Amino acid sequence: MYYIGFDLGSSSIKVALVEIATGKSIGVLQEPENEMSMLALKNGWAEQKPEDWWQYSCKAIAKLKERYNVSPDQIKGIGISYQMHGLVLVNKEGEALRQSIIWCDSRAVSIGNEAFATIGEEKCNTHLLNSPGNFTASKLKWVKENEPEIYSQIHKFMLPGDYLAYRFSNVMNTTISGLSEGIFWDFKNDSVANMLLDHYGIDSNLIPDIVPTFGLQSKVDEKGAQESGLAIGTPIFYRAGDQPNNALSLNVFNPGEVAATGGTSGVVYAITDSLSVKESARVNNFAHVNYSKGTEPRIGKLLCINGAGIQYRWLLNNLAVASYDEMNTLAQGVEVGSDGVRLIPFGNGAERMLNNKEIGTRLVNVNLNNHNKAHLCRAALEGIAFSFVYGMEIMQSDGITIDVMRAGNDNLFRSEIFAHTVAVLMGCEIEIYNTTGAIGAARAAGLYEGDFVKFGKYITENDYVMSYKPIGNQEVYKKAYQNWKEELELIINK
Repeated sequence: MYYIGFDLGSSSIKVALVEIATGKSIGVLQEPENEMSMLALKNGWAEQKPEDWWQYSCKAIAKLKERYNVSPDQIKGIGISYQMHGLVLVNKEGEALRQSIIWCDSRAVSIGNEAFATIGEEKCNTHLLNSPGNFTASKLKWVKENEPEIYSQIHKFMLPGDYLAYRFSNVMNTTISGLSEGIFWDFKNDSVANMLLDHYGIDSNLIPDIVPTFGLQSKVDEKGAQESGLAIGTPIFYRAGDQPNNALSLNVFNPGEVAATGGTSGVVYAITDSLSVKESARVNNFAHVNYSKGTEPRIGKLLCINGAGIQYRWLLNNLAVASYDEMNTLAQGVEVGSDGVRLIPFGNGAERMLNNKEIGTRLVNVNLNNHNKAHLCRAALEGIAFSFVYGMEIMQSDGITIDVMRAGNDNLFRSEIFAHTVAVLMGCEIEIYNTTGAIGAARAAGLYEGDFVKFGKYITENDYVMSYKPIGNQEVYKKAYQNWKEELELIINK
């Protein structure tokens, strides 16, 4: 018997099957094989058709069943992960009224900024734990202001994962974790954020019913079964945004535990039990998947680093090297500190943790007689690692502790230099796991039973790769980091 998990991204839908008894991944595939289309009618806009998400999900289910010879009645539960901060609007018939305004669409920035200024930083921080920013609530306000004919037809708004669950079940609902990522949740009052809804003039009746993150949320109905190929009555047991789900996939639930990813951009997601917020302009705060009303809070603090893996990929494309492995080998031949060469890796647009400054990539202290591409490779890995440390220092000033970091087995964390540098400077062990969001979502379907210990064993027994421990000459790493940070702050303060 199996659980099926969906990871609804902006480029594709990934679908995974896991065996219920062991938690073992049976297979993962994606639709489309290339990338889903994205519509950008104006600069800074990004939209997708919700119908496409559904059609690609149905195609992936059909391929998965055929490839692994699985019948619908063998699939006993559904888990859903999805791209955060998107907005889906439906009428009373459940039809999408317009394309989804997705996470990377920036049209509502000024709306969120105005709300933050008018409501006040202190009130936003204590109630919302965030600035309203460019999140889902502000996007809904944009529709109200700019598309009143559409707004007047709205029956419910949904997040992308809510919409996918609706297409399976014909039931519209959402979660506290999901509402918090849209800045629709008031943490101080532990209720829907009427304060922000009133400011935006949004009717709270547009919010779907709220269900637990883990538990029976709905069941596949006749129409959902006919279109998807799953059995009527298959329960949907779990739903969460991609970053909380990534943390879940890495068994990160409690204060002191941190999830990290090192892809094109980097993400650090740390769990805290504190509602105190000092860095709402640089760090986002959401209800984690195990947040429950009336209990000790579980908050996920999220920090993004735009200039991460894209920096190393740029070097791969522009140096005379054949692979990341070759670059890593070259870098190993250079001592900590890259013989004075420093690389500031923020060349992928404005960095929120640098107060939205766009400083670009900077390469300094290169001696044309002494330095070569090996020094550039080492400086890049160290510079990206230092940017992670810089971000985590911001998060520590906002109240998090770091006992253990868990990360996926992606390009950056496969580099010993990168991972060991972070481990030494943060004084924590980094555990590497080979898993995906779709696998995590499938396993999480089993958490309706509440057995988090068994869930953790599934991850350690099936996915564990290796660990990096904070050993070595810490002073050398600290000196290299301090030199890099001084260079960064010269640029920032210029």
